[in-house]
Amino acid sequence: MNLTASISRKLAAAMAGIALLAMSSVSQALPAGLIPSPPKVAAKSYILIDAVSGEVLAESNADQILPPASLTKMMTAYVVENELAAGNIKRDDLVTVSEKAWRMRGSLMFIEVGEKVSVEDLLKGVIIVSGNDASVALSEFVAGSEGAFAQVMNATAKELGMNNTHFKNASGWPMKDHYTTARDLSILSQHIIYDHPEYYTVYAEKEFQYGVNKKTGRPLNPQPNRNTLLFTNPSVDGLKTGHTDEAGYCLAASATNGERRLIAVVMGTSSERARANETQKLLTYGFRFFENVDVNRGGVALEQVRAWKGTIDNLPVGLADDLVVTVPRGKGKDVKASMVVDDNLEAPIAAGQKIGSVIVRVDDEIIAERDLVALETVEEGGFFKSLWDSIVRFFMGLFS
Repeated sequence: MNLTASISRKLAAAMAGIALLAMSSVSQALPAGLIPSPPKVAAKSYILIDAVSGEVLAESNADQILPPASLTKMMTAYVVENELAAGNIKRDDLVTVSEKAWRMRGSLMFIEVGEKVSVEDLLKGVIIVSGNDASVALSEFVAGSEGAFAQVMNATAKELGMNNTHFKNASGWPMKDHYTTARDLSILSQHIIYDHPEYYTVYAEKEFQYGVNKKTGRPLNPQPNRNTLLFTNPSVDGLKTGHTDEAGYCLAASATNGERRLIAVVMGTSSERARANETQKLLTYGFRFFENVDVNRGGVALEQVRAWKGTIDNLPVGLADDLVVTVPRGKGKDVKASMVVDDNLEAPIAAGQKIGSVIVRVDDEIIAERDLVALETVEEGGFFKSLWDSIVRFFMGLFS
């Protein structure tokens, strides 16, 4: 999809003391559909996707298995959010902090052994300040032990189609056989954003204060969110950072521009600044050179097709879900959709049953294909309806 174009100069943008490298500007308007290659990204692995359409806009080594560090906590938080949504736990449930959780090292929420902390506060401790102690405390509360929780994490990853991921713990602490990929994390990011939007707002919070100073009794100072793009780019509203010596500096970030939303995942950069810079490059590129087209809405009848031998003759058909495609900037006007329908549909037909396809093209190239489904159920007609339709079809066949 990406074509190389000449680039006249590069701009450097500095925000709040962090140099965010902007995408190369173009001295004159590029022809519609002609876009430059993705920027060079100094990371072991990366991927940029449109969150709405799922289209991959740029990638490199996106399926390379790598240690995720604290990006692991995205799955920890997602599992907890699933449990909250299912009603299995509540936000105000109190969790007793175990010695194992208290003894965790690295980034911490600073909870004390034996202390009772709400699920809501612990979830904020995981998401905002990347607390290893909070991650362990929640895992033990949800599943009884961190090991059992890791099994839930892996089962959830499988359900989401994260095919190159395996978790051994809830915090991302380095362990053998604890790994994922940039592509899998982009999938997880989509689910975090869209499955539980009521909790996604936490990912945009810039600081979190918890605990007191043992000597003075005063509240500890708030800890800032480690995702520095939240402070420098107002369009960014999540997701998570990670770092270990083995993993390098990693970042999964999402940003919006109007109705568009992008997700970028970079893994294995050299510093905090680098992970922010490289992610910003990708986000700028995706917003600058691509656009979305709403092809059809899910659940809306696109056509009435003949349903033979059923209780009704005309069956409304359409898409089960909204169909949005991402195309190079300027090519939106060239998006065309067509339908292929089974002409010999016979009852019974169940609502949601595939009865054809919707094919989306740009300049005769197929860029998307979705199932065309029945929007209503058609029960089987009686004997005389079946006989009559058979006669009609026979004569139609003679004259077709």
